[in-house]
Amino acid sequence: MVAPAAPALWNIKTDKFYHEALKNADFALPDSGYMVLILKIFKNIQINKLSGVEFLRKFIRGDSIKINSSLFLINPSEEEKKIYDKYLFENNIKLTKDDHYIAPMYDKHSIVDQELLNMLEQKRPNYILINIGGGKQEPLGHYLKSNLSYNPAIICTGAAIAILSGAQGKIPRIIDKIYLGWLWRCFSDPTIFIPRYLTGFKLTKMLINEKIMQYKEQYE
Repeated sequence: MVAPAAPALWNIKTDKFYHEALKNADFALPDSGYMVLILKIFKNIQINKLSGVEFLRKFIRGDSIKINSSLFLINPSEEEKKIYDKYLFENNIKLTKDDHYIAPMYDKHSIVDQELLNMLEQKRPNYILINIGGGKQEPLGHYLKSNLSYNPAIICTGAAIAILSGAQGKIPRIIDKIYLGWLWRCFSDPTIFIPRYLTGFKLTKMLINEKIMQYKEQYE
């Protein structure tokens, strides 16, 4: 599962590795409020936003992860690992040090991590939560899906757990619901997020110019 944000989405025409990872995901969350608004305004395509943050909040508080399941986290740093461990413990999910992996600095154009594969093959967790940055988490998820001998749920929600745990600035649920999480993050850390989201505005032209089809399926 992927949850691509606007700053990464606009790269799909130029970054074939990222695009390939998105296409090979089993499904994608409409995480980008900006994308959802552009589709509604210019394409009359009505979809509901579901952010990676909201998904992960419900997932962590739900029963599926707590009943006969195991969770494995891929983290960007030891410091963040400790914060995530504490947050999950407070939500009745108890992990050991072997349930975490600190990711190296991947080249997203050529991801190979045999050490990680060996750990996962040995532990065989039901859920793998990838918490590294957008643009690299999706190719890593694709790499794991292609090379593991079993089929775990691979969840690419990047910074979502950092927001929930307080490792990054928390986004109030009402702000997330009205599609302004990006603006909240810009105020919380303007040096990092203003340049990132200015890049994301390039998505507007791409969405307007592309022919986009909407399919609806009925479920019983």
